Amino acid sequence: MTHELRTRVPENLKAALGIRVRPDQECAVDPVADSLAEAYVRPDHAWPRLIMDGDRPVGFLMAFLDIDWHGDGGSVIRSGLWRLNIAADEQGKGYGRFAVESVADELRRRGTEEFHVTWHPGDHGPENFYLTLGFRKNGEVAEDETVGVLPLT
Repeated sequence: MTHELRTRVPENLKAALGIRVRPDQECAVDPVADSLAEAYVRPDHAWPRLIMDGDRPVGFLMAFLDIDWHGDGGSVIRSGLWRLNIAADEQGKGYGRFAVESVADELRRRGTEEFHVTWHPGDHGPENFYLTLGFRKNGEVAEDETVGVLPLT
């Protein structure tokens, strides 16, 4: 198994658009098409990557880089994981962990000290996944989602 992040998502557009999470997870994460549209309009802040296993697309991630968290001109600037879509039949094989670790590595490379993520609470949400990876709830809620943080230092 060779895990890889493919940076040239436009060259792999059909593969990226074909990634679908389980039906019970669709309410918790936007489809890849929405993420690619956001990456197009926010190129300075979006870091989209296709997750590959050899030549096989198994997931998609998009990090956010240096965003104005409160939208108030920059009182709080954060970076972290914006989207994580692992194909329904590829879940439980380590691709999600690989994706999170890859984003953490990129954030460390950029000098970021904290890795942020948000998730929808509930039975079908990814809370346990993120908590298992070391994220901790910081008490914030952003757009009805729980905010988690992982120290990178």
